[in-house]
Amino acid sequence: MQPRNMSMSGVVDLAAVKAAGEAKQKAEQARAEAGRTGRPAGAAVSTVVDVDEAGFERDVLQRSAEVPVVIDFWAEWCEPCKQLSPVLERLAAEYAGRFVLAKIDVDSNQTLFQQFGVQGIPAVFAVVAGQALPLFQGASPEPQIRQVLDQLIQVSEERFGIVGAPVQPGEEAAEPAPEPAGPYDSALAAAHEALDAGDLDGAVRAYENVLADEPANTEAKLGLAQAELLRRVQGADPQAVRKAAADSPDDIDAQLAAADLDLAGGHVEDAFGRLTDVVRRTAGQDREKARVRLLELFEVIGSDDPRVVTARSTLARVLF
Repeated sequence: MQPRNMSMSGVVDLAAVKAAGEAKQKAEQARAEAGRTGRPAGAAVSTVVDVDEAGFERDVLQRSAEVPVVIDFWAEWCEPCKQLSPVLERLAAEYAGRFVLAKIDVDSNQTLFQQFGVQGIPAVFAVVAGQALPLFQGASPEPQIRQVLDQLIQVSEERFGIVGAPVQPGEEAAEPAPEPAGPYDSALAAAHEALDAGDLDGAVRAYENVLADEPANTEAKLGLAQAELLRRVQGADPQAVRKAAADSPDDIDAQLAAADLDLAGGHVEDAFGRLTDVVRRTAGQDREKARVRLLELFEVIGSDDPRVVTARSTLARVLF
């Protein structure tokens, strides 16, 4: 899959981290509920949407910063489309929010048809963080479609940290039934207490213990990211760190240290901008080191924060 660029027109505290985690967990719970009950698309998270030229920016480009968007170019007169579209719609419901299917009628949206360089229909593309990826053309077999979708989701998660569909504005995910407190609740509480007390090593170990048994625990991921950030900046001389970064713009470690200080001090956009610029100017291991640190800082703020959404789109344009 080769990407094509599509242009898109104070200290962080634990309370903010926890709120971001809860928001993300609600989206994950909505996906899980949809998968268990077979609830149709649109009940809590719309997994299939009809898109036209007027809504393309909102429904595809902007949304692709939060969830992979698969585009199905089709037409009423196209017989292969009538075979493929129901398969894609069924898979969108089955994947329960891991991607959103955007259906575009080429007869009514010739400009989009031409901008994507579609040679024939049915044609399927994806957009991830503003990047257009050609997937396949024609009514492909379902096993092959599943392989392509799995690869798309993996790329979205590993390169951009984009996982799952957000709940639509005005829609509320069903509240999960109350569950009895489990061992992870106690472990998380202990980790939070260690973080609040300034025991950063203890907090890191506690969060890592939770994640060892429950890798998808969002709150533990966010807490670990914050604890590691605070541990990195602990004891640092801000003046010396910033002078080193200013004097040595090509020193990757100096730039990473300055970005950590920026974020810990509440200068979120400065931290993101600094590391994005490093990614833009470097290559190889240095570039990867800066990219990974930037993704770690995204975790501290939370994927739903608008500043993270914007920074992800900027990073995507720099990478591709």
